[in-house]
Amino acid sequence: MTTYDERVDLSDLTATADRVRRSVESVIEGKPEVVRLSLTVLLAEGHLLIEDVPGVGKTMLAKALARSIDCSVRRIQFTPDLLPSDVTGVSIYDQQRHEFEFKPGAIFSQIVIGDEINRASPKTQSALLESMEERQVTVDGHSYELPEPFMVVATQNPVEMEGTYPLPEAQRDRFMARVSIGYPSPEAELRMLDVHGGASPLDGLRPVAHAHEISTLVGAVRGIHVSEPVRRYAVDLVSGTRDHPELRLGASPRATLHLLRAARAAAALAGRDFVLPDDVQALAVPVLAHRLLPTAQVQLGGRTSEQIVADLVRHVPVPAAGPREAAPRPPLHGRQPQRGY
Repeated sequence: MTTYDERVDLSDLTATADRVRRSVESVIEGKPEVVRLSLTVLLAEGHLLIEDVPGVGKTMLAKALARSIDCSVRRIQFTPDLLPSDVTGVSIYDQQRHEFEFKPGAIFSQIVIGDEINRASPKTQSALLESMEERQVTVDGHSYELPEPFMVVATQNPVEMEGTYPLPEAQRDRFMARVSIGYPSPEAELRMLDVHGGASPLDGLRPVAHAHEISTLVGAVRGIHVSEPVRRYAVDLVSGTRDHPELRLGASPRATLHLLRAARAAAALAGRDFVLPDDVQALAVPVLAHRLLPTAQVQLGGRTSEQIVADLVRHVPVPAAGPREAAPRPPLHGRQPQRGY
């Protein structure tokens, strides 16, 4: 377990994250909770799925996050004719050297923007499975490591729209969280007209953090303390989806891991070195809902998986406050640490 002395000062983490947040919010008007969730997923080593109707800024959010960090960025436009080798790469025979040479695909980047991911066939979508889970690509029996940090930010249109394929369950399960941007408020839309009217705000966006800083902060998030009661609370929430009468597919053990990783990142962004049940509750819907399959009867009734997860959060008992399980640590940032779990 990482000790206090081995951790990065959380003030460094919050300061860097705040710079990235302000940079992204200069482009995405009036959606602070969406930007915060994007940062949470980035620091939790996860992948983000942005689902909404066209024109609300899905790709803009992905590009703003990528441009705010000084790292390699590739964009893949998913179309019905996109091939798996376009994503992962292909081995080409070199006639001069009489050997095969691997040509990396677009997935070999630190931040990969998958635009309209559900317009490609399931075969092409499956090209992302290994890279998102194992952070490597295997082509012709050879495995190639992907750079760090590595994050896939994918956008998709609602399944009801023309030319879309529903994401396979295995693909959805690899995304740590799903977020919907939604329409802006009238005030935010007015500001958008002023800011975006003359030129794209992305043109003036400059990196405010380096890739190695993000990697260091990711390491710090791994050391955030999660007590036994909070871990059990997360397990109870996820287990509640597996035997729920309104669901024909519950959340996987990977969902439990993602929920705790995201909760660690949320705690770090709040300046805490321990996770509270509130962190788990706040992330339960974006982390769990997209993995669930409601029964046909529930779908006909118009009830959503988000509502089902929200009901679980209200009904699963929250652990009572107790003493920290971790060993005593020095004061955080010159202050006495808060009492936690």
